[in-house]
Amino acid sequence: MSATVSFASAADTREQKPRLQELAPNVYGYISDFDPNCGFIVGDDQVVLIDTRPTPRMARDFLADIRTVTDKPVRTIVLTHYHAVRVMGASAFEGAPTIISSQGTLDWVRERGQADFDSEVGRFPRLFVGVEEIPGLTVPHISFEREMSLWLGGREVRLMCLGRGHSGGDTVAWLPDCGVLFSGDVVENHCGVYAGDAYIQDWAGTLDAVAALRPRVLVPGRGAVLRDAASCAEAVALTKDFLSTLLASVREGIAAGDGLRGCFQRAEAAMTPRFGQWPVFQHVLPFDVSRAFDELNGIEHPRIWTAERDRELWQVLKG
Repeated sequence: MSATVSFASAADTREQKPRLQELAPNVYGYISDFDPNCGFIVGDDQVVLIDTRPTPRMARDFLADIRTVTDKPVRTIVLTHYHAVRVMGASAFEGAPTIISSQGTLDWVRERGQADFDSEVGRFPRLFVGVEEIPGLTVPHISFEREMSLWLGGREVRLMCLGRGHSGGDTVAWLPDCGVLFSGDVVENHCGVYAGDAYIQDWAGTLDAVAALRPRVLVPGRGAVLRDAASCAEAVALTKDFLSTLLASVREGIAAGDGLRGCFQRAEAAMTPRFGQWPVFQHVLPFDVSRAFDELNGIEHPRIWTAERDRELWQVLKG
């Protein structure tokens, strides 16, 4: 990573227009090239959203595209986890939809939601067009511990916490009748895997639980939709491989007595040949190495990122 590369991705200015993609009858993905993906399910009398967009202005574009397939009201919003780029558009949906998350995500909002919001706006200015409209944090109305089901007529939307991973409260939305899985950022498809707020050593087990569902269609957190069982399994395996390579290189560095900068250099050398061409790889790697370094040194819970901490990390890595 050279000094000419913007650490906070402020140089990322290419707009990405999400595309509506039908995944199964009445099930849709809202898919970008490599920005965060969303989706929705059309029931008998309502629409259920899987995540929103980063700001109300961007969420209104999402709603306009939803309106090309249904005029039913958005009554429920499911949060796969809490990062500002996924949830801050919730206020754009009229009628005060019910917001559902895991208990882990609700705790996350209360403990670190504002700091996360402030940090993400600084890192990804392109993704927060119209940020001034955001009225405050998106706070869930209903939370669950491990699993709950929404019933849309005869269709079950099963919300499950399969374990810690990308965050402390990751939820996947599983539709058993058609084999569609919305994974949130637990699974990525050929995109850099952000682990700066993760429980990296737990994540592999969570991915095993995802694989056990045997999805036939998978909407990853970032990247193209996977549309057959083999492709879904491959995306899960690649995500797992990215994380295991990260951990192995940082563990090796710690064993050799390296500090954070040395561990970063080892990880970059080990991972760039295989993953370096993936979108957002250069952005996520410093945060990933920092979290892996903390976790392997016994810091169980991810430390809250602030703009100041972002800058300090960059100074250490630039050396």
